[in-house]
Amino acid sequence: MATYIMLVNWTDQGVRTAKDTVNRARAFRESSKAMGVTVGTVNWTLGAYDLVISFDSPDDETTTRLGLALAAQGNVRTATMRAFSETDMEKIVGGLK
Repeated sequence: MATYIMLVNWTDQGVRTAKDTVNRARAFRESSKAMGVTVGTVNWTLGAYDLVISFDSPDDETTTRLGLALAAQGNVRTATMRAFSETDMEKIVGGLK
């Protein structure tokens, strides 16, 4: 499984229904499980993004499906990045000349 970081911003709709954000996060965890994704952390943040989510997913296709399903609800816009652990980076840089 690969690790991903999702940067999340609320849409106008998401802000109007901000009181539901914790319940939406719980529902996201459950729907993610159904796709074979394991959510690590959901953090509400100050600054450029409203939430930062880390999760493990089987592949890029599943990750894309998850992001589309989340965005289709209309509460958020997302930007998702592949993340590499220290062990992953050891393997990656081990191949440098």
